[in-house]
Amino acid sequence: MQMNQRDVIYLDNAATTQVRPEVVDAMIEYLSKDYANPSGIYAASASAKAAVDAAREKIAVAIGATYGNEIYFTGSGTESINWAIKSTAQAAKGRGRHIITTAVEHHAVLHTCQFLEKNGFDVTYLPVDEYGMISVDKLEAAIRPDTILVTVMMANNEVGTIMPIAKIGAVLAEINTKRDKDAKILFHTDAIQAVGHIPVDVNALGVDLLSVSAHKLYGPKGVGALYVRRGIKLPAFIHGGGQERGRRAGTENVAGIVGFGAATQLACAEMAEEALRHTQMRDDLIGKILASVPHSHLNGHPISRLPGNINITFEFIEGEGMLLLLDARGIAASSGSACTSGSLDPSHVLLAMGLSHELAHGSLRLSFGRYTTTEDLDKLMEALPPIVERLRNMSPLWEDFLKPI
Repeated sequence: MQMNQRDVIYLDNAATTQVRPEVVDAMIEYLSKDYANPSGIYAASASAKAAVDAAREKIAVAIGATYGNEIYFTGSGTESINWAIKSTAQAAKGRGRHIITTAVEHHAVLHTCQFLEKNGFDVTYLPVDEYGMISVDKLEAAIRPDTILVTVMMANNEVGTIMPIAKIGAVLAEINTKRDKDAKILFHTDAIQAVGHIPVDVNALGVDLLSVSAHKLYGPKGVGALYVRRGIKLPAFIHGGGQERGRRAGTENVAGIVGFGAATQLACAEMAEEALRHTQMRDDLIGKILASVPHSHLNGHPISRLPGNINITFEFIEGEGMLLLLDARGIAASSGSACTSGSLDPSHVLLAMGLSHELAHGSLRLSFGRYTTTEDLDKLMEALPPIVERLRNMSPLWEDFLKPI
């Protein structure tokens, strides 16, 4: 049976978002009417190509890119990240093999860096503090003569902490003025959780490469983009055709790209209003949870965090049980990154922030979207404290805690 969106209180928007009706409407024409391959030379192809280029411009505007042709479409945000990191490594062969990243990146970054380590590259994984924040000073100290790339996410997908990307960009810009042009350290940011939710300007941030994904901002799944600053010669990632100016082969997903452009434009137009609404809802809900559930703790930075992200640890219980009981009450949430929600391993982000395995296992991520209402959060608060109490009453850890000393 197909589920109606309002049959569930959906609080997992950091994993994926509902495609907006306006976006669906924009896509339909390119699924049923203007379905031609944009690489053809006939008129129908010209229409499809124009639609792709229009979407390219919309995404460029959204991230402050100077030129639309700095945007390259991909099949996902993960592909964009892989392309940025692997192709930078490929291009730097012979002049450097050192990459700097953080211990709390999305697995798309971490697993790509681990792949490169197996192929002769050296990777520094910067630690974070108890809020999931890196130190710009430690990053600067980690730079070596053979450093070729710094890749730091703009906002963490699990705990919502917003990283000091502009400060990092300024540090790298200063270092690069003292290096030969061919020895420049490139700067990539995974902005998949950020674009459409907080302001993003590639020039103000000082980034050379930026990854983004449509389905995090009410667009379709299966389409992403990579920003490549003009002048950077990044090798092709997929071979087999001349699409995306010879850098990414494969017939373009025209309908998906059109939807991506429409979703990005709409999200950015509403961003300030939605960010304010989400921040107010976020702070109110954090206060209510911490006040009503003893032995609960907020994860992530208390101020420098995404407007719609809450990550809380509940001591003495398992997150999996909490999710199942919430689901039984019609509430969809996450215990961490959606890509690893089926894993029994605790969150690598929370472990890097200093939480024990036991505490990391008891985390709950709640992420808002444009369809989240205060009534939804009221229903969550009706369900959550009794669920935590029920799980604690079944927990031997809780029983040990209550024993008199």
